[in-house]
Amino acid sequence: MKRIIKKVAVVGSGIMGSGIACHFANIGAEVLLLDIVPRELNDKEKAKGLTLEDKAVRNRLVNDSLTAALKSKPSPIYHQKFANRITTGNLEDDIAKIADVDWIIEVVVERLDIKKQVFENLEKHRTPGTLITSNTSGIPIKFMSEGRSEDFQKHFCGTHFFNPARYLKLFEIIPGPNTSQEVLDFLNGYGEQYLGKTSVVAKDTPAFIGNRIGIFSIMSLFHMVKDMGLTIEEVDKLTGPVIGRPKSATFRTVDVVGLDTLVHVANGIADNCPDDERHELFKLPEFINTMMENKWLGSKTKQGFYKKHVSPEGKKDILSLDLDTLDYREKKRASFATLEMTKTIDKVIDRFKVLVSGKDKAGEFYRKNLSALFAYVSNRIPEITDDLYKIDDAMKAGFGWEHGPFQIWDAIGVEKGIEMMKAEGYEPAVWVNEMIASGSTSFYDVKDGATYYYDIPKKQQVKVPGQDAFIILDNIRKSSEVFKNSGVIVEDLGDGILNVEFQSKMNTIGGDVLAGLNKAIDIAEKDFQGLVVGNQAANFSVGANIGMIFMMAVEQEYDELNMAIKYFQDSMMRMRYSAIPTVVAPHGMTLGGGCEISLHADKVVAAAETYMGLVEFGVGVIPGGGGSKEMALRASDLFKKDDVELNILQEHFLTIGMAKVSTSAYEAFDTNLLQKGKDIVVVNKDRQIATAKAYAKLMAEQGYTQPPRRKDIKVLGKQALGMFLVGTDSMEASRYISEHDHKIANKLGYVMAGGDLSEPTLVTEQYLLDLEREAFLSLTTERKTLERIEHMLKKGKPLRN
Repeated sequence: MKRIIKKVAVVGSGIMGSGIACHFANIGAEVLLLDIVPRELNDKEKAKGLTLEDKAVRNRLVNDSLTAALKSKPSPIYHQKFANRITTGNLEDDIAKIADVDWIIEVVVERLDIKKQVFENLEKHRTPGTLITSNTSGIPIKFMSEGRSEDFQKHFCGTHFFNPARYLKLFEIIPGPNTSQEVLDFLNGYGEQYLGKTSVVAKDTPAFIGNRIGIFSIMSLFHMVKDMGLTIEEVDKLTGPVIGRPKSATFRTVDVVGLDTLVHVANGIADNCPDDERHELFKLPEFINTMMENKWLGSKTKQGFYKKHVSPEGKKDILSLDLDTLDYREKKRASFATLEMTKTIDKVIDRFKVLVSGKDKAGEFYRKNLSALFAYVSNRIPEITDDLYKIDDAMKAGFGWEHGPFQIWDAIGVEKGIEMMKAEGYEPAVWVNEMIASGSTSFYDVKDGATYYYDIPKKQQVKVPGQDAFIILDNIRKSSEVFKNSGVIVEDLGDGILNVEFQSKMNTIGGDVLAGLNKAIDIAEKDFQGLVVGNQAANFSVGANIGMIFMMAVEQEYDELNMAIKYFQDSMMRMRYSAIPTVVAPHGMTLGGGCEISLHADKVVAAAETYMGLVEFGVGVIPGGGGSKEMALRASDLFKKDDVELNILQEHFLTIGMAKVSTSAYEAFDTNLLQKGKDIVVVNKDRQIATAKAYAKLMAEQGYTQPPRRKDIKVLGKQALGMFLVGTDSMEASRYISEHDHKIANKLGYVMAGGDLSEPTLVTEQYLLDLEREAFLSLTTERKTLERIEHMLKKGKPLRN
């Protein structure tokens, strides 16, 4: 049976329900968001003379919830106009409308009795065959569908989104006793392809997979922190980015999520998993009980493990909770010798061997923490899942871990991990020893570009399902390498398409990256059909290496700096005017030079979570790699006789002048950094490289022809320049910008106006590039610019331009 999801009903408009509604709106679905009718008027409604029968009152709860969600940061929606896809209503007046939807998602309070009442009501109006799922985070699915019809039970299961629904990728699918395989297969595929999720089918066990392991990990730390005499700052230092976890690490994450939420899930596991070998661990430590009594729940109550504090003098500080005294104190700096040893190791996965061998308290912490984790996850199979890769997928997608437990165990070495576990008093599950005895020395293997995992029942390595739509660069890098230097690796993606993958720190763009890009174009033009520029790091590129620019400027090596900027510009023009199609696949931070590379591709295949902008103003310069030229060109292409050309040019000027950065790829269309009708967006980042390859291949097969160089860019000369100068003078006079910002803005205005030409003129790209480079170089001689760059370098800010 082919299913098409056009309309979705979300029942329950709280934080989670509104977030799910917004994400379905993100992907283009029509959404009906329903909630209960208020039982009494609030003060505002009384003042207006409204009654409980007025529609505004009856829909107050759902409308207030959705409004709050849309105002929240980070935003749950890719673009505010997408909110128009959501219709609100209530469960009395609008319940009959669910007969027209394709999928009903229940997101009401976590109480079985209330959920069962909701399902009873929904079944009266639901059309047979309609999907119906619950977003429960732990209530057994089997209990919820009791007493419902055969058709209801066949189409019912759990679909657990993680909060926030837009950003966290885990999508747990939990079958009920009578859920059809067709429904499970559909949801598994839909979650991955349309919602951009990592779909994981879990067993109907308490807390399912993600929360079972995630809450164990946090509770383990709660007990360990006291036993080892660690501070919360030390634990957050040890469990953050150094091991590939979010910056919020452990205690800050609990503050954001809410201690009460964590305790609710932990209590649920403790109550419903009496046979869990670590059952005692889910009992709350005394300091957690005290925090709960005091309502120190985190961000929602203004204090938790951390607390914002304002001194009598007005100084703002973040205080930390002392777990011994339960008093708040000034934050303490955390430092460990073992962590210092990992500073030169760029890849997180390569750090674990060093971390567990540390001789200080950090090394002891990692041995204890990881030993407990390895033992626990090995013993959860087959209780929560039959497949080890699903545990890793759940932790990466639901908790933001860069690597799952079994991947970390592989990195340390399976036998080394067992040895470490035994030293801490733990034993792995029997199947782990059987795996080693069978000759498998790792949980994962890579063969022919695909990932294989150890299948426990089959006692052999089996291909992880669902990879056919993906290209995983980690898996093909060694076998498909065509060229490599210190800045890039060029890989053969197959079917005549090459890929350029940045390898520099934070994917900054320097001479080695540009040399690699040019070499890739050379190779592609000679022996291949097309070129993709893409990587699977956390961010596409934070921009050009301003450290190099700073050194040249300080040494007054202006000829060398001029050559470096021209090389960047020429490389961008080579991207645009190569003999083969070029497709760029940006994601995450795509700033400065990273944005300029995207601007010069034949096509952009952007991940939905792409934060794109020309941010050079922040370091005291203008875009110098063709970005200033390109915005003038794109403005020119929008000029029409009926439009005010100056207004269009001003909008493009402000995109640079205000260093606008999109909060999603869809917002980048508003600023013309992405172009409608040419560039596209993919929701699932895992599909991005494969999609970019497909477009490069299609363009080549359709008979790609190298485009002619542009000679028709309309610049407005003195007419536009006057507008810019008057505007910047006014901004400085009103103290909206500094004297130095005034100077930068005037330089940008000069470039985008095409200089001080006496009348509108058609010019070439090279004409604008020369103006751009001249302006960029002149700004690097400014003392204020060098001070800004030096400040950024000292602060360890991303080296971006």
